[in-house]
Amino acid sequence: MCLASLATGISPSAAAGYPDRPVRWLIGFAAGGPVDIVARIMSQWLSDHFGQQFVVENRAGSGGNIAAATAVNSTPDGYTILFDAPNNAISTSLYKHLTYDFIRDTVPVASIMQLTNMMVVTNALPAKNIQEFIDYCKANPGKISYASSGLGTSVHMSAELFKAMTHCEMVHVPYRGSAIAFPDIMSNKVQLIFDNLPSALEQSRAGNVRALGVTSPQRWPGVPDVPAIAETVPGFESIGFYGISAPKGTPPEIVETLNKAVNEALRDPKLVAKLAEFGGIPKPMTPAEFGTLIASETEKWRKVVEFAGVSVD
Repeated sequence: MCLASLATGISPSAAAGYPDRPVRWLIGFAAGGPVDIVARIMSQWLSDHFGQQFVVENRAGSGGNIAAATAVNSTPDGYTILFDAPNNAISTSLYKHLTYDFIRDTVPVASIMQLTNMMVVTNALPAKNIQEFIDYCKANPGKISYASSGLGTSVHMSAELFKAMTHCEMVHVPYRGSAIAFPDIMSNKVQLIFDNLPSALEQSRAGNVRALGVTSPQRWPGVPDVPAIAETVPGFESIGFYGISAPKGTPPEIVETLNKAVNEALRDPKLVAKLAEFGGIPKPMTPAEFGTLIASETEKWRKVVEFAGVSVD
């Protein structure tokens, strides 16, 4: 422990007393979106648990890469952590000139939950199911546009995978977060989004948009009445994860403290119920297990990026 602490410039006593001041939690997307919603639910629990504020800081842009780069370049003392999502696994292969290597430059802390994306369309669109949408799209090539929460997000890549597998021509309109995109979907400026389930479900339940399908290979437990896209497009799959990482060099004692707290939160019936409202399935893991998941997700999305034939310079 002493050598690790000296290497990072963090004293053993500082690690032992963690946290003794507010913790900054970097979020790569705009306020009000699915990542932000879940982060704020979890940050409140952690704030109450530790008696120190876990402050959500939205650093939107570049598909979450601005927040990730900020985290990577922060002091590895446990007082700056990053919200992890599929964009972190996707960016590794999608972006050709990243200034950091996510796996090399961060340490996995904790897994929060697993979730699916949901394809929702503007109510102005006549399609009522996936097959009707595909038929409509092919009858109107290039006239359908889809929103995303940024280049390299699972929201973006789910649509690219759908395009590649169905041969639908659609125009990509990236936003700095899905919450910003929904007013344009509701007004039919753009026609659809493959959003993370928390916000997509909220908007569809409110009647603002129409849900056509989920991106999981089978119907998702939280929304059993919504078909899986794979029922119409065999083999289609896009499942995401939420979690926490920290800058490389963060003392293992602090990583372990945070991991235990998050795993305890995921056993709290009230918090689990809140996540379930948005279709999330809690997935507690050790830091090592979460690191293995990130590595496997990075490889999975590399194959999707190659299959879809997309890249960002």
